[in-house]
Amino acid sequence: MKILKWILIVAASLVALVLIVALFVSKKYEIRRDVVINKPVEQLFDYVKHIKNQDSYSVWSMADPNKKQTFTGEDGTVGFKNYWNGNKDVGEGEQEITAIEANKKVDILIRFKRPMENEMTSFIATKPNGANATRVSWVIYGESSYPMNAMNLMLDGMLGDDIGQSLTNLKAVLEKQ
Repeated sequence: MKILKWILIVAASLVALVLIVALFVSKKYEIRRDVVINKPVEQLFDYVKHIKNQDSYSVWSMADPNKKQTFTGEDGTVGFKNYWNGNKDVGEGEQEITAIEANKKVDILIRFKRPMENEMTSFIATKPNGANATRVSWVIYGESSYPMNAMNLMLDGMLGDDIGQSLTNLKAVLEKQ
């Protein structure tokens, strides 16, 4: 009985700690990674504005090559949607292009259904970096409700590493062309 009592006290203390920490953590989050790719901005932007191209560089998209995908609309244009349903690593959700600023930025709304419902916004921005190079920024941002905002402390490490690897993959793909 003493062990059970201590287990319950420790569990309750951990829950209380998370709830207290969440009071002091911002509900808003932003994860950003950048890379310079040796391609002109026009060529690079034309590639990243097409969501279907993510299959060649996004670690999330590549995590389940057998996922089911349904596309609605014309890729690379506002309103295009990519619905996916995959394994436990990929889950289920939808991406939608919500805005495009030619050769500068593509905005994407991401709606997750599984493993848990959530919504976040992402954009990929391009900026010339010399004559034949482009700085690419991939940003994911959103807002978490209390007490889930306590997880915002770990988001940069979790999502940031994946964004960074995806940009490294993008660089390798495009610089081979």
